[in-house]
Amino acid sequence: MSTSPTLAHSGNTVKPDAPWLAQLTEVALEPELPIVDPHHHLWDRPGYAYLLPELLADTASGHNVTATVFIDCVAMYRTEGPPEMAPVGETEFANAIATASANGAYGPMRACAGIVSFADLTLGARVAAVLEAHIVAGQGRFRGIRHAAGWDASDEVWNSHTRPPQGLFRDGRFREGFACLAPLGLSFEAWLYHPQLADVIDLARAFPGTSIILNHAGGPIGIGPYAGRTEETFARWKADIQELARCPNVSVKLGGLAMKMGVFDFHARPMPPGSEALAAALRPWIETCIEAFGPDRAMFESNFPVDKVSCSYAVLWNAFKRIAASASPAEKTALFSGTARRVYRLG
Repeated sequence: MSTSPTLAHSGNTVKPDAPWLAQLTEVALEPELPIVDPHHHLWDRPGYAYLLPELLADTASGHNVTATVFIDCVAMYRTEGPPEMAPVGETEFANAIATASANGAYGPMRACAGIVSFADLTLGARVAAVLEAHIVAGQGRFRGIRHAAGWDASDEVWNSHTRPPQGLFRDGRFREGFACLAPLGLSFEAWLYHPQLADVIDLARAFPGTSIILNHAGGPIGIGPYAGRTEETFARWKADIQELARCPNVSVKLGGLAMKMGVFDFHARPMPPGSEALAAALRPWIETCIEAFGPDRAMFESNFPVDKVSCSYAVLWNAFKRIAASASPAEKTALFSGTARRVYRLG
């Protein structure tokens, strides 16, 4: 089975339209509220760079972002050595960014304070050597891996960059590799689409001692055969989210809902959304997750720059703050920073 990541499977990644986004700006709400952004990417692709300067421009847009977590995106893989070790180059890259940020020269925000990269779990027990190399390369910042499993039978739905087969999370070799994570103190990022949530439920029950972080609120999609079926999608997704939340080793990221493959079309409108409109759209999905998992197992995420196709960083976090407006101070702390700090052991 080959699941080597490739940019050819990155159809969801589209360069944001800067002039379009610039049509609407907002002042940050609750600007003192500390935020740990637990999900962003960095890359340098032909015609599209999102590196530390671009990240800093977004995180400095008015909100109090204190730290971030880098998540795998096929960035700066090694070009020499064993193929299975190629993803270690991404950890080396992210750690270099973290080191540059940690000395304070770029401000108080600590970029890439936690690092999550890729390792091919279908290597089975042999993946342990790759995981150990990541740990060394991360110099204390490496926290886990993401082996994306997004798959759909429709040609209109692009599959994940790992080129996963159907039912990856149930594969025996994958699970043999997955079993290597917990003994090394590593977590797992589960990125897949909403029709596949039963696979995460089964995985979480099979490995109750492994921390699993569900990416992007469980990946509700609204393209291809799912277009125009949001009500049906929501009902199926909600039932699976509530069942998954019964697994105490699973936490959820609240975000990733503004991607092009999602159920909203903000990216296709003449004007970008303001935070009130965005909050109204996202609220049912995010509140369902918070009610199911509780604030101590839920964390807001930007998923930038991917979600930047639909809104600015300032507007997105304003929308999250509007959704959480009625939460207690302790609940807000958990949702915006506390859960992320605990799950990713950021101190």
